[in-house]
Amino acid sequence: MGTGRKFTKTVITRPRKGGAARNQRQKNQKKRLIALGLPEEKVEKMNPKEVRDHLKYPAKVKAEA
Repeated sequence: MGTGRKFTKTVITRPRKGGAARNQRQKNQKKRLIALGLPEEKVEKMNPKEVRDHLKYPAKVKAEA
């Protein structure tokens, strides 16, 4: 009896997102908010979750600005 394929397979995990990619995404999202008309000072004070939440509803952001 052999040990079979079960014990020789290597575990393949999905690669995690890198820090540089995250920083690039967040910078891009802030630029998008500024382009929608929000003041730059207000955008800089927001945390990443607030930025994402604002980008979900761009029409509401334009009306707010």
